[in-house]
Amino acid sequence: MKIGALALIPALVASAQQQPAPPFDLLIAGGRIVDGSGNAWFRADLGIRNGRIAAIGALRRQSAKRTIDARNLVVAPGFVDMMGASSEPLLDDRATAESKLRQGITTILAGEGGSTAPSAKWPTFAAYFKALEAKGIPMNAIHNVGAAQVRRQVIGNENRAPAEAEMAKMRGLVEQAMRDGVAGFSTALIYPPGTYATTAELVEMAKVAARYGGIYFTHMRNESHALLEAISESIRIGREGGVPVHIFHLKAAGQANWPLMQRAVDAIQGARDLGLDVTADIYPYVRNGLGLTSLIHPKHFGQGAAPFLKTLGDPAVRTALRREIESTSDWENWYRHAGSNWDNILVASVGAGLDKAYEAKSIAQIAKLRGADEWTTFFDLVAAGPVSVNPKSMNEEQKDLGLRTEWVSVCTDAPPTPITASGTHPRAFGSFARVLGHYVREERVISLEAAIRKMTSLAANRLGLHDRGRIATGLAADLVIFDPEKVRDVATFEKPLAYSEGIPHVIVNGVAVIDAGRFTNANPGRVLRYRQ
Repeated sequence: MKIGALALIPALVASAQQQPAPPFDLLIAGGRIVDGSGNAWFRADLGIRNGRIAAIGALRRQSAKRTIDARNLVVAPGFVDMMGASSEPLLDDRATAESKLRQGITTILAGEGGSTAPSAKWPTFAAYFKALEAKGIPMNAIHNVGAAQVRRQVIGNENRAPAEAEMAKMRGLVEQAMRDGVAGFSTALIYPPGTYATTAELVEMAKVAARYGGIYFTHMRNESHALLEAISESIRIGREGGVPVHIFHLKAAGQANWPLMQRAVDAIQGARDLGLDVTADIYPYVRNGLGLTSLIHPKHFGQGAAPFLKTLGDPAVRTALRREIESTSDWENWYRHAGSNWDNILVASVGAGLDKAYEAKSIAQIAKLRGADEWTTFFDLVAAGPVSVNPKSMNEEQKDLGLRTEWVSVCTDAPPTPITASGTHPRAFGSFARVLGHYVREERVISLEAAIRKMTSLAANRLGLHDRGRIATGLAADLVIFDPEKVRDVATFEKPLAYSEGIPHVIVNGVAVIDAGRFTNANPGRVLRYRQ
């Protein structure tokens, strides 16, 4: 009797069912899954294959090349650092990535006012991306083109408006960067030469980014007494330029300005209620970090830093500058934000030629060491720099408010940093672990699920990385596995060069980069090109 074609179907189905599924490259078994959406955790296994999450569920009967026992641990999407400063340190030493990876960061956004390209070394982002990919990187990186970088390439560090031909060149550089795959353009409007840019100039660049679906990222023109005006300018640039807006490290600096943080959140929420796409991030510390020269009005750098610094040998110049710093507030005056108290301004790192003993000491303490008065010490350090400092300018209440605000994500505001660096802000090594250890477990400011959402899907969505930031089948296997009872930041302002603890495993594109607490030296990271 001849068997018809239809009669063969059950046999074919049975044969297919008997074929074993290919083994997972990695099985993460029994963890508490916090999927990045904000939903409550659930317990499940994760199967990873070819750099992606292949399956979620009860998977222990399936074969795997390797299994990680995640019982008593949390499994979350890899964290996204919304202000990772620069990816260039990864070219020099991939181990600098440990400062990020050991706090669970698998993707950084690089670029603020400055950016690696366009520059003499890297005329285009295409050239720079090619170098990164040829070298290999342990984590993912997505980039911005810096508006100050563009300005510097066309008109240098001068305090003047660009001529129309120069503006055309600046627009062209932004367009080239967008074509190469950056996420948008970014500003740092308290630092020369970025501070010299007008709103109209920035709107022109925003219009270029808008043609490619880009975003405007900004360290605003003011983060203190004129915070609300700076937010209004940022929103105006987004509205007139036709781009979403993201505000870096939202803060209200200076004790007199601390109440402005609630008004800032209300202003941004009001814009969102009107349909404007505005978001922000914070870092979880009450001290900020900047160069010591930032304590001097940016107008003095209008012809560049070098000519101005030469004038500091003149006692009359120092006297005039001191008077200006002590008495004026029409600019981002970090001396006054720190309570006009040199004890509140901590030196983080000093350049070659300066005494390393000054690091982790306040300007007041350094003055005592030198047997000099505080203002003389300040000007001497500026002249001999570079010197980076951590002024105490914020309060914990505004950090709590930021973390509780649904559209605020998390950043380090620091580049990948070697453990052998002379000094830094502890945020470089501890920001994300501090959120989990201090603000979630100890202070209970927000829930674990809410914190993970801020550090994963919220940030990934802002950057258009819709295949990352969540745990779901088919998405990229960027994952962090941590102990919720032990995760903590170890870095302090006195000893900032210390890796976070309680994060034994970090996976980037399906490959372990931190494995049982050990840096594997693997390079599975990717240059993520922005495409909307």
